[in-house]
Formats: sequence, C-alpha cells, structure tokens
Amino acid sequence: MPFVNIRIVKQVIEHDPEGIKDKVQSAVTDSIAEAVGIPKENVWVTFEEVDETDWFAGGARVKELRAGA
Repeated sequence: MPFVNIRIVKQVIEHDPEGIKDKVQSAVTDSIAEAVGIPKENVWVTFEEVDETDWFAGGARVKELRAGA
C-alpha cells in the first residue's frame, strides 16, 4: 500500500486549504494507482502544513523568498 506524505507551506494554500488538498490528493492518488496498477483505495495520502517561517531553502526562509518573488 503506497503512502504519500506531502509537506506544503501552509500560507501557500491558506485561501482554500481543503479544496487545494483535495485536488492534490486526487491527482496523486490517481497517478500512483494507475502507474502501479492498484485500486485507488490502496493509496494513502497525508499532508503536513509547515509555516513559511519554519521552512528554509538555500539558507533563506521561505517567507523571505516568497516576499521577493
């Protein structure tokens, strides 16, 4: 049974967390089920929301990177 853990910056999805998570999990579930040839019910997906101040990339906080983008 595949288990997928998705970490995401919570501020990126804050405008519609349930809707975005549903779309992402659906696409991931469908892709894995099709690629492996198993029923969708056998694919488990979880989300971990990480605050943008607690996530770093290249030594910079994601909050700072998002502000400069």
